[in-house]
Amino acid sequence: MEYVYAALILNETGEEINEDNITSVLEAAGVDVEESRVKALVAALEDVDIEEAIDTAAAAPAAGAAGGAAGGSADEADADDGDDEDDEEAEADEAEDDEDDDEGSGEGLGELFG
Repeated sequence: MEYVYAALILNETGEEINEDNITSVLEAAGVDVEESRVKALVAALEDVDIEEAIDTAAAAPAAGAAGGAAGGSADEADADDGDDEDDEEAEADEAEDDEDDDEGSGEGLGELFG
């Protein structure tokens, strides 16, 4: 996780996310730096808009919490007006998007960083 945090620090301060800068941040934090992990992170983040990723990640829990609260409401029985088909289509679209994301530059990051 330290490697990702280093990239986030660089992004927040407006510095370029490259191998030298990430290594410098990690060494300053006292981390024993593995060059292969630094190279993998820089390559994975090459085409990623970090601000967009942060906004998307920040919005995801709120959407999940709102959906969970709405699902448990007392009016659920009254709300059965065919929205289930729309929900299924949306879930299918999301599943396809997730598969496309796996093929992108972020594939395997979980295995690399924890």
